[in-house]
Amino acid sequence: MPTQNTQFRKKHRLHERIIEAIMFLFALFSLLITVGIVVILLRESYLFFSDPKVNLLGFLTGKDWQPMIDQFGFLPLLNATFTTSIIAMLLGIPVGLFVAVYLAEYASDRMRGILKPTLEVLAGIPTIVYGYFALTFMTPLLRMLFGQERVEIYNTGSAGLVIGILVLPLIATMAEDAISSVPKELRLASYALGGTKIETTFQVVIPAALSGLSATFLLALSRAIGETMVVALAAGAGPKLTADPFKAAETITGYIVRISGGDVSYNSVDYNSIFALGLVLFLITFTLNLISRKISNVFHQEYE
Repeated sequence: MPTQNTQFRKKHRLHERIIEAIMFLFALFSLLITVGIVVILLRESYLFFSDPKVNLLGFLTGKDWQPMIDQFGFLPLLNATFTTSIIAMLLGIPVGLFVAVYLAEYASDRMRGILKPTLEVLAGIPTIVYGYFALTFMTPLLRMLFGQERVEIYNTGSAGLVIGILVLPLIATMAEDAISSVPKELRLASYALGGTKIETTFQVVIPAALSGLSATFLLALSRAIGETMVVALAAGAGPKLTADPFKAAETITGYIVRISGGDVSYNSVDYNSIFALGLVLFLITFTLNLISRKISNVFHQEYE
Protein backbone atom coordinates (compact mmCIF):
# COMPACT_ATOMS: atom_id res chain seq x y z
CA MET A 1 0.00 0.00 0.00
CA PRO A 2 1.56 3.38 -1.00
CA THR A 3 2.56 5.73 1.76
CA GLN A 4 1.42 9.36 2.04
CA ASN A 5 4.77 10.66 0.73
CA THR A 6 4.47 8.41 -2.31
CA GLN A 7 0.98 9.70 -3.07
CA PHE A 8 2.05 13.35 -3.06
CA ARG A 9 5.35 12.80 -4.85
CA LYS A 10 5.77 15.00 -7.93
CA LYS A 11 4.84 13.16 -11.10
CA HIS A 12 6.91 13.88 -14.17
CA ARG A 13 4.72 13.81 -17.29
CA LEU A 14 6.23 13.69 -20.75
CA HIS A 15 4.32 16.68 -22.14
CA GLU A 16 5.39 18.83 -19.17
CA ARG A 17 9.03 17.92 -19.78
CA ILE A 18 8.64 18.85 -23.46
CA ILE A 19 7.08 22.22 -22.60
CA GLU A 20 9.83 22.96 -20.06
CA ALA A 21 12.48 22.05 -22.64
CA ILE A 22 10.89 24.35 -25.24
CA MET A 23 10.73 27.27 -22.80
CA PHE A 24 14.35 26.67 -21.83
CA LEU A 25 15.37 26.70 -25.50
CA PHE A 26 13.62 30.05 -26.03
CA ALA A 27 15.40 31.48 -22.98
CA LEU A 28 18.69 30.10 -24.25
CA PHE A 29 18.00 31.55 -27.70
CA SER A 30 17.57 35.06 -26.27
CA LEU A 31 20.83 34.64 -24.36
CA LEU A 32 22.65 33.47 -27.49
CA ILE A 33 21.37 36.51 -29.41
CA THR A 34 22.84 38.82 -26.75
CA VAL A 35 26.13 36.93 -26.79
CA GLY A 36 26.20 37.09 -30.59
CA ILE A 37 25.69 40.86 -30.57
CA VAL A 38 28.51 41.30 -28.06
CA VAL A 39 30.85 39.06 -30.07
CA ILE A 40 30.19 40.95 -33.32
CA LEU A 41 30.70 44.32 -31.63
CA LEU A 42 33.94 43.19 -29.98
CA ARG A 43 35.32 41.63 -33.16
CA GLU A 44 34.58 44.61 -35.39
CA SER A 45 35.64 47.11 -32.71
CA TYR A 46 38.97 45.32 -32.46
CA LEU A 47 39.52 45.96 -36.16
CA PHE A 48 38.92 49.66 -35.52
CA PHE A 49 41.16 49.99 -32.46
CA SER A 50 43.93 47.85 -33.99
CA ASP A 51 44.27 50.31 -36.85
CA PRO A 52 47.58 52.24 -36.52
CA LYS A 53 45.73 55.53 -37.02
CA VAL A 54 43.54 54.98 -33.95
CA ASN A 55 44.69 55.62 -30.41
CA LEU A 56 42.48 54.47 -27.54
CA LEU A 57 43.40 57.42 -25.33
CA GLY A 58 42.77 59.83 -28.19
CA PHE A 59 39.46 58.13 -28.87
CA LEU A 60 38.31 58.59 -25.27
CA THR A 61 39.61 62.11 -24.74
CA GLY A 62 39.80 63.68 -28.21
CA LYS A 63 37.59 66.66 -29.02
CA ASP A 64 37.49 66.22 -32.79
CA TRP A 65 35.77 63.45 -34.72
CA GLN A 66 36.84 63.56 -38.37
CA PRO A 67 37.78 60.03 -39.49
CA MET A 68 38.53 61.28 -43.03
CA ILE A 69 41.53 63.17 -41.64
CA ASP A 70 42.40 60.61 -38.93
CA GLN A 71 40.83 62.43 -35.99
CA PHE A 72 38.99 59.95 -33.78
CA GLY A 73 38.02 61.80 -30.59
CA PHE A 74 34.44 60.72 -29.88
CA LEU A 75 33.64 63.32 -27.20
CA PRO A 76 31.62 65.51 -29.63
CA LEU A 77 29.37 62.56 -30.45
CA LEU A 78 29.04 61.57 -26.80
CA ASN A 79 28.30 65.17 -25.79
CA ALA A 80 25.50 65.52 -28.36
CA THR A 81 24.05 62.16 -27.30
CA PHE A 82 23.92 63.17 -23.65
CA THR A 83 22.60 66.64 -24.52
CA THR A 84 19.57 65.28 -26.37
CA SER A 85 19.01 62.58 -23.71
CA ILE A 86 19.16 65.02 -20.78
CA ILE A 87 16.76 67.41 -22.51
CA ALA A 88 14.44 64.47 -23.15
CA MET A 89 14.54 63.44 -19.49
CA LEU A 90 13.93 67.01 -18.30
CA LEU A 91 10.67 66.91 -20.24
CA GLY A 92 9.72 63.25 -20.06
CA ILE A 93 10.30 62.47 -16.37
CA PRO A 94 8.20 65.23 -14.72
CA VAL A 95 5.41 65.08 -17.30
CA GLY A 96 5.36 61.28 -17.33
CA LEU A 97 5.41 61.10 -13.53
CA PHE A 98 2.53 63.54 -13.11
CA VAL A 99 0.53 61.72 -15.80
CA ALA A 100 1.14 58.46 -13.95
CA VAL A 101 0.14 60.00 -10.60
CA TYR A 102 -3.04 61.38 -12.13
CA LEU A 103 -3.96 58.07 -13.77
CA ALA A 104 -3.22 55.99 -10.68
CA GLU A 105 -4.58 58.28 -7.94
CA TYR A 106 -6.97 60.89 -9.32
CA ALA A 107 -8.44 59.98 -12.70
CA SER A 108 -11.97 58.66 -13.00
CA ASP A 109 -12.62 55.53 -15.02
CA ARG A 110 -13.98 57.68 -17.86
CA MET A 111 -10.93 59.94 -17.97
CA ARG A 112 -8.57 56.99 -17.68
CA GLY A 113 -10.35 55.42 -20.64
CA ILE A 114 -9.51 58.54 -22.67
CA LEU A 115 -5.91 59.08 -21.57
CA LYS A 116 -4.67 55.50 -21.72
CA PRO A 117 -5.53 55.01 -25.44
CA THR A 118 -3.94 58.39 -26.17
CA LEU A 119 -0.68 57.25 -24.59
CA GLU A 120 -0.88 54.01 -26.55
CA VAL A 121 -1.26 55.98 -29.78
CA LEU A 122 1.85 58.03 -28.93
CA ALA A 123 3.76 54.82 -28.24
CA GLY A 124 2.73 53.38 -31.61
CA ILE A 125 3.82 56.31 -33.79
CA PRO A 126 6.93 55.44 -35.87
CA THR A 127 10.03 57.28 -34.72
CA ILE A 128 10.66 58.68 -38.19
CA VAL A 129 7.37 60.57 -37.83
CA TYR A 130 8.67 62.03 -34.58
CA GLY A 131 11.81 63.05 -36.45
CA TYR A 132 9.87 65.02 -39.07
CA PHE A 133 7.70 66.46 -36.29
CA ALA A 134 10.86 67.78 -34.64
CA LEU A 135 12.11 69.22 -37.90
CA THR A 136 8.87 70.78 -39.17
CA PHE A 137 7.13 71.80 -35.93
CA MET A 138 9.44 71.89 -32.91
CA THR A 139 12.33 73.65 -34.64
CA PRO A 140 10.14 76.42 -36.16
CA LEU A 141 8.53 76.84 -32.74
CA LEU A 142 11.92 77.28 -31.05
CA ARG A 143 13.06 79.68 -33.78
CA MET A 144 9.90 81.73 -33.27
CA LEU A 145 10.39 81.85 -29.49
CA PHE A 146 14.15 82.43 -29.31
CA GLY A 147 14.96 83.96 -32.69
CA GLN A 148 16.06 82.57 -36.04
CA GLU A 149 19.63 83.79 -35.52
CA ARG A 150 19.79 82.01 -32.16
CA VAL A 151 18.31 78.66 -33.16
CA GLU A 152 19.76 76.75 -36.10
CA ILE A 153 17.54 74.69 -38.38
CA TYR A 154 19.16 71.51 -37.11
CA ASN A 155 19.69 71.55 -33.35
CA THR A 156 19.86 69.16 -30.41
CA GLY A 157 17.21 71.09 -28.47
CA SER A 158 14.28 70.23 -30.74
CA ALA A 159 15.49 66.65 -31.07
CA GLY A 160 15.74 66.30 -27.28
CA LEU A 161 12.27 67.74 -26.68
CA VAL A 162 10.69 65.37 -29.19
CA ILE A 163 12.55 62.40 -27.71
CA GLY A 164 11.05 63.46 -24.39
CA ILE A 165 7.60 63.21 -25.99
CA LEU A 166 8.58 59.86 -27.48
CA VAL A 167 9.54 58.30 -24.10
CA LEU A 168 6.54 59.86 -22.33
CA PRO A 169 4.24 56.83 -22.84
CA LEU A 170 6.95 54.50 -21.54
CA ILE A 171 7.51 56.57 -18.40
CA ALA A 172 3.80 57.15 -17.74
CA THR A 173 2.81 53.50 -18.18
CA MET A 174 5.60 51.98 -16.11
CA ALA A 175 5.37 54.66 -13.42
CA GLU A 176 1.62 54.09 -13.16
CA ASP A 177 2.24 50.37 -12.65
CA ALA A 178 4.79 51.13 -9.92
CA ILE A 179 2.43 53.53 -8.15
CA SER A 180 -0.57 51.21 -8.46
CA SER A 181 1.44 48.35 -6.91
CA VAL A 182 1.72 50.24 -3.59
CA PRO A 183 -0.68 48.53 -1.14
CA LYS A 184 -3.96 50.28 -0.43
CA GLU A 185 -3.34 49.86 3.30
CA LEU A 186 -0.56 52.49 3.19
CA ARG A 187 -2.97 55.02 1.75
CA LEU A 188 -5.64 54.19 4.31
CA ALA A 189 -3.13 54.50 7.14
CA SER A 190 -2.12 57.95 5.90
CA TYR A 191 -5.75 59.05 5.70
CA ALA A 192 -6.36 57.70 9.22
CA LEU A 193 -3.53 59.92 10.50
CA GLY A 194 -5.14 62.99 8.91
CA GLY A 195 -3.17 63.12 5.66
CA THR A 196 -4.75 64.78 2.66
CA LYS A 197 -4.92 63.22 -0.79
CA ILE A 198 -1.93 65.14 -2.11
CA GLU A 199 0.10 64.54 1.08
CA THR A 200 -0.61 60.83 0.86
CA THR A 201 0.36 60.73 -2.79
CA PHE A 202 3.68 62.58 -2.56
CA GLN A 203 4.78 61.68 0.98
CA VAL A 204 3.63 58.06 1.18
CA VAL A 205 2.80 56.51 -2.19
CA ILE A 206 5.64 57.87 -4.33
CA PRO A 207 8.37 57.10 -1.74
CA ALA A 208 6.95 53.58 -1.47
CA ALA A 209 7.08 53.21 -5.27
CA LEU A 210 10.61 54.63 -5.55
CA SER A 211 12.12 51.28 -6.54
CA GLY A 212 9.94 50.91 -9.61
CA LEU A 213 10.10 54.61 -10.46
CA SER A 214 13.90 54.72 -10.44
CA ALA A 215 14.06 51.69 -12.72
CA THR A 216 11.52 53.37 -15.02
CA PHE A 217 13.53 56.58 -15.31
CA LEU A 218 16.79 54.79 -16.08
CA LEU A 219 15.08 52.58 -18.66
CA ALA A 220 13.67 55.70 -20.31
CA LEU A 221 17.15 57.25 -20.30
CA SER A 222 18.52 54.16 -22.04
CA ARG A 223 15.75 54.45 -24.61
CA ALA A 224 16.55 58.12 -25.19
CA ILE A 225 20.27 57.45 -25.61
CA GLY A 226 19.58 54.76 -28.20
CA GLU A 227 17.05 56.78 -30.22
CA THR A 228 18.13 57.07 -33.85
CA MET A 229 15.67 58.51 -36.35
CA VAL A 230 14.76 61.66 -34.42
CA VAL A 231 18.38 62.76 -33.99
CA ALA A 232 19.31 61.68 -37.51
CA LEU A 233 16.65 63.98 -38.97
CA ALA A 234 16.62 66.91 -36.53
CA ALA A 235 19.88 67.18 -34.58
CA GLY A 236 22.36 67.71 -37.39
CA ALA A 237 24.99 65.79 -39.33
CA GLY A 238 28.27 67.34 -38.20
CA PRO A 239 30.15 66.30 -35.03
CA LYS A 240 30.53 69.39 -32.88
CA LEU A 241 31.52 69.77 -29.24
CA THR A 242 29.05 72.34 -27.94
CA ALA A 243 26.84 72.81 -24.90
CA ASP A 244 24.39 75.03 -26.79
CA PRO A 245 21.18 73.07 -27.43
CA PHE A 246 20.26 75.46 -30.23
CA LYS A 247 23.28 74.43 -32.32
CA ALA A 248 23.55 71.47 -34.66
CA ALA A 249 25.52 68.51 -33.34
CA GLU A 250 25.68 64.88 -34.40
CA THR A 251 24.94 62.11 -31.91
CA ILE A 252 26.43 58.62 -31.85
CA THR A 253 23.35 57.02 -33.39
CA GLY A 254 23.07 59.81 -35.96
CA TYR A 255 26.64 59.19 -37.07
CA ILE A 256 26.05 55.45 -37.31
CA VAL A 257 23.03 56.03 -39.55
CA ARG A 258 24.91 58.46 -41.78
CA ILE A 259 27.94 56.22 -42.25
CA SER A 260 26.06 52.93 -42.64
CA GLY A 261 23.89 54.49 -45.35
CA GLY A 262 26.74 56.23 -47.17
CA ASP A 263 29.36 55.21 -49.71
CA VAL A 264 31.94 54.05 -47.19
CA SER A 265 34.01 51.06 -48.28
CA TYR A 266 33.73 47.86 -46.30
CA ASN A 267 36.43 47.19 -43.68
CA SER A 268 37.70 50.77 -43.83
CA VAL A 269 38.42 52.64 -40.62
CA ASP A 270 35.29 54.75 -41.17
CA TYR A 271 33.16 51.63 -41.52
CA ASN A 272 34.69 49.92 -38.49
CA SER A 273 34.19 53.02 -36.39
CA ILE A 274 30.41 52.48 -36.31
CA PHE A 275 30.97 49.19 -34.46
CA ALA A 276 33.25 50.86 -31.94
CA LEU A 277 30.59 53.49 -31.33
CA GLY A 278 27.95 50.76 -31.16
CA LEU A 279 30.04 49.08 -28.46
CA VAL A 280 30.14 52.37 -26.55
CA LEU A 281 26.34 52.60 -26.72
CA PHE A 282 26.03 49.01 -25.57
CA LEU A 283 28.31 49.64 -22.59
CA ILE A 284 26.40 52.79 -21.64
CA THR A 285 23.00 51.11 -21.71
CA PHE A 286 24.36 48.00 -19.99
CA THR A 287 25.80 50.18 -17.21
CA LEU A 288 22.49 52.01 -16.84
CA ASN A 289 20.69 48.68 -16.52
CA LEU A 290 23.11 47.57 -13.80
CA ILE A 291 22.61 50.86 -11.95
CA SER A 292 18.85 50.46 -12.32
CA ARG A 293 18.93 47.00 -10.75
CA LYS A 294 21.20 48.23 -7.96
CA ILE A 295 18.92 51.18 -7.15
CA SER A 296 15.86 48.94 -7.29
CA ASN A 297 17.45 46.60 -4.76
CA VAL A 298 18.38 49.50 -2.48
CA PHE A 299 14.87 50.94 -2.43
CA HIS A 300 13.01 47.65 -2.70
CA GLN A 301 10.34 47.16 -0.08
CA GLU A 302 8.13 44.16 0.55
CA TYR A 303 4.66 44.43 1.95
CA GLU A 304 2.55 41.69 3.46
